[in-house]
Amino acid sequence: MEWTRGPCIGCGSSAAVFIARFHSSGEILAVKSADLHRCVTLQHEQRILSSLSCPYIVSYKGCDITMESCEHLYNLFLEYLPGGTLADEVRKRGGKLDEAAIVRYGRQIMLGLDHLHSRGLVHCDIKGQNILMGEDGAKIADFGLAKWADQAARSCCGTPAFMAPEVARGEGQSWAADIWAFGCTVIEMATGRLPWSDADDSACGGPVSALYRIGFSEWLPEIPGNLSAQAKDFLEKCLRRNPEDRWTASQLLNHPFLTEPTGLSVPIECSVSDSNSPTSVLDVGLWGSTVTESEFTGIYSSRCTVSGSTQEPPLSSRIGHLAVAVEGTWGRAPNWRWDDENWVAVRGNSGGGDNEHGAAGSVGKINKLAKLGGLKALSSRRDVE
Repeated sequence: MEWTRGPCIGCGSSAAVFIARFHSSGEILAVKSADLHRCVTLQHEQRILSSLSCPYIVSYKGCDITMESCEHLYNLFLEYLPGGTLADEVRKRGGKLDEAAIVRYGRQIMLGLDHLHSRGLVHCDIKGQNILMGEDGAKIADFGLAKWADQAARSCCGTPAFMAPEVARGEGQSWAADIWAFGCTVIEMATGRLPWSDADDSACGGPVSALYRIGFSEWLPEIPGNLSAQAKDFLEKCLRRNPEDRWTASQLLNHPFLTEPTGLSVPIECSVSDSNSPTSVLDVGLWGSTVTESEFTGIYSSRCTVSGSTQEPPLSSRIGHLAVAVEGTWGRAPNWRWDDENWVAVRGNSGGGDNEHGAAGSVGKINKLAKLGGLKALSSRRDVE
């Protein structure tokens, strides 16, 4: 099937996301692309998404491999959701959502989590930036860190501000960790801020002290005072420090907060995603960025020998390592238009090394051009699985 690569709408440390248009049907999809030699995360995401079918999880549309500018690219095709992320939606709505919108989106996310957990999977990185918005509402996306439950029990990854206490301590993840992260996402919807960012700098001591507080204190994220009693009770069920005490997704779907109709249809505004505007020290760098399993492994497996015995290094040292081990966050997406100037077709599978548009083949080149906002389109003739 012949398709054209359009403008870049996001880029990270290992992949870039583009608009893709299929010639025969005119269908518009999103395509995540990475160098074939560095596409382990994308291939993992493909295996996860191809096993799921749920209206509240972004749909998998296929994958292929293309030759572009003498480089092989692995391409993962997903449904295109034009509303940006849930975090974008909160900003567009003035920095917080009303409770009716929180209920609507919250129920959709929880339905997606219930399906995911019923299939034996843990997402491991639920947050507003990983929820995409379409005409029908919210869908869970970005499954690069998702794991089968038995694997998740031996791993730790995710975004520090949304980490459950047991994850912050390096004890592994379970479905309960997704529930905690969902509770933090509700706080994000209600306030427009990351959880724990209510503390000022002097009280919190920055991300390192805050991460210690998540893992080892009895503190909980502050529940917004403007929420109803039902909403507060719902969050209390999500944000219990002991993972065994947290409600499951199926239980939470029967909580009055998510079951009572709101009578409100919330339209989704379609616009290009904008970058985050930090509101506190906890909104930048480490705090809102994803940490991979390998980064956690390096932190929590490092030990020191004292008098012949192997001991954990001080927690402050381990968390300090975490603070400098964070992946790059998604960059600002360039402004792009639905016109032919942004869809310059270049035959990507001909094996030729020269093209007058200088389109990137490797992810490093793609990211460089994407940052400049000058990305040209590539055309690839491949059969999408």
